[in-house]
Amino acid sequence: MKREISFILAILMLFAFPLNANAEGKKTIDAKSSILMNLDTGEVIKEHNAYEHLSPASVTKLMSILLILEAIDSGKIKLSDEVAATEMAVSKGGSQIWLEIGEKMSVNDLFKAIVIASANDACTLLGEYIAGSDSAFVDMMNQRVKTLGLKNSHFENCTGLDDEITNHYSCAYDLAVIAKEIMKHKLILKYSTVWLDSLRNGKTELNNTNKLINKYNGMTGLKTGTTSNAGFCLCATATRDNISFVSVVLGAKTSDDRFDLSRQLLDYGFANYKIEEMKIDNAKIKSVRVKKGEIKKIKPKYSSNQKVLLPKNSNKITYKYKFKNEVKAPIKAGDTLGEVEVYSSNNKISTIPLKSDKNVKSVSFLYIFKKSILSVFFLFRPFFVRFCPFPSVSVLFFLFFSCKISSLPFLSVLVRFFLFLSFFGSLPEKEGEYMTRKKGQDV
Repeated sequence: MKREISFILAILMLFAFPLNANAEGKKTIDAKSSILMNLDTGEVIKEHNAYEHLSPASVTKLMSILLILEAIDSGKIKLSDEVAATEMAVSKGGSQIWLEIGEKMSVNDLFKAIVIASANDACTLLGEYIAGSDSAFVDMMNQRVKTLGLKNSHFENCTGLDDEITNHYSCAYDLAVIAKEIMKHKLILKYSTVWLDSLRNGKTELNNTNKLINKYNGMTGLKTGTTSNAGFCLCATATRDNISFVSVVLGAKTSDDRFDLSRQLLDYGFANYKIEEMKIDNAKIKSVRVKKGEIKKIKPKYSSNQKVLLPKNSNKITYKYKFKNEVKAPIKAGDTLGEVEVYSSNNKISTIPLKSDKNVKSVSFLYIFKKSILSVFFLFRPFFVRFCPFPSVSVLFFLFFSCKISSLPFLSVLVRFFLFLSFFGSLPEKEGEYMTRKKGQDV
């Protein structure tokens, strides 16, 4: 009897306390680092050790992919270009499409192999084609990291193979930012959303390493990675209802863990957040006075298509406009002149800078002198028009007096000044003025 009771209690305990489950009933997933970022605004929604330096494995190829896309969009290379395989490219291990030395393949097919199948040989070959050598391409990767303002990434190769490296690392946050930059290039969707494809007229099959493609609603990419050092890694991007997110998982213990955690992160983003476009009233943006500038006022500008990330239960958005009363010249294009504070439920959720769209120089002595001359010119223009009705006469007088009174510096300058005004005063105000004068009409 006691054995039967113990057995029943054991069964009840299993149902009451399920194994490997958290308080929400979801599987507990262990990963070294993770992040959820909104692709529209760049805001971080969730993160765990997002800035820790870790080996990213083939997620490294995100930076390679970005540089390839930029080379294509800039016209540096074309999708139709044929590239001959090099010894360096062929020598790469890991995932590959088994290129042979001298074999020619189009940029389109090589890029397809990188994005879909994470081919190391194709990635190395395109890097060489863009930069001239594998090492030069790696230098480009590290330079691009700097231009993006990322401080926790350094690459030693373009593939992510980490068995012979010492200083190759990135972090979840940096990789999310790189992914955000990639998704600005719509060409990527031609490759990153493909589940199955092939090369060499169907002889080489390509299977997407991202198992969420065709399985997760709205999945748009992007890159997997696996090595013994890095563990299982994934950068996943998805779009639903006009809102986009990227999740990065580094150092998961199993392949399923990286996909499950990515799915959980993305689900959280779509379930709890919405994206709205800013509705800034241009009429409420006031001009700012410019002190000691060549112009007196300047109207601030703002970047169009500004978006804000909001909780789904948030209230109506309100705006508060703030401007500087006065700014001192010189002013550079891009200098901040004010800001628009964005509020929801009395909480400030964003700040949009208002900036100058032009350069404004400080007034100089020469500028003031020019203004003074023009003022005198417009004041006495009717006199100069009657005094000297044709510009050619002013020129003759100018040359004559330049020769005759060069020994009298002050008088010479004075005469030349009035002849200068006479010349410009005699210019026609509009087309056909000379013809009007010939007819003897008053102009």
